[in-house]
Amino acid sequence: MRDCGWVMGCLVALALLWGGATAIAPPAAAQETAGGEAMVEAAGSEAAVEAPTSEVASPGGQPAMGAGAEAAAPALPDPELPARERQSAFVEFFQKGGNFMWPLLLCALLGLAVTLERLFTMQRAHTDTRKLMTAVVASLRNGRGVGEAKEICMNTRGPIAAILHAGLTKVERGPAAVEKAIETSGAIEMSFLQRGLVILSSVANISPLVGFLGTVSGMINAFEAIAAAEQVSAKVVASGISEALITTMTGLVIAIPAQAMFNFFITRIDRFVTEMEESAVELLDTLTDLEVGQRS
Repeated sequence: MRDCGWVMGCLVALALLWGGATAIAPPAAAQETAGGEAMVEAAGSEAAVEAPTSEVASPGGQPAMGAGAEAAAPALPDPELPARERQSAFVEFFQKGGNFMWPLLLCALLGLAVTLERLFTMQRAHTDTRKLMTAVVASLRNGRGVGEAKEICMNTRGPIAAILHAGLTKVERGPAAVEKAIETSGAIEMSFLQRGLVILSSVANISPLVGFLGTVSGMINAFEAIAAAEQVSAKVVASGISEALITTMTGLVIAIPAQAMFNFFITRIDRFVTEMEESAVELLDTLTDLEVGQRS
């Protein structure tokens, strides 16, 4: 179950990558179809020009509408035109950014996949700690035994229930063994909570650098265009400067949310650590009290 978040995040990232690649590079078949439709429309236009434009009298004496009149009817608006314009604007923006937009797209998809997976994992790891500890302590103090307390922990998901279950399995060996088991289980749960955050931190750090690299590339292209042109004008350097600004902006747009989500996850993990430590101390105190009571 712990890998469900990674599977979900990867599927979403792959779907976005496929959709982006399809939008940026449409298949050749679609281009051929569009070319064929253009040829058909051109042939129809020529036929309409050559057709007689005189009106044909009907048997009742009323003039009948010819083919030219039918062709002059107003065309209905295409409902898909706004979507096509948005898609073409995105493709144009991506292409203006140059080749460095592809590694930036990869960084964005990696950051999105890790963010979705960690959100799913943190949501599943959330537990009502106070309610869990009340049930475990009540089970131990009321004489129902360690077995019922372990069952309560097994039926509760999350890292806190996992470390309590690990400690309860070592009750017979004494408080020192319980404390050691809790520390080992806590380290394992911590590594699970922190999994993938290195990728998210790398995305936050690398994306601006890739954007700045695209900026340098765009400025180099701009200066090369100036050197090759006989007369310097704004149009000569516009494409290079546009590439520089687009990659810089894209890198920052990717890095800022990635860094924000990284800080959010670190805060959540720190809260989990605090709850785990408090729960472990309360369990050890309860077991110590019970052991002292049995001796007396």
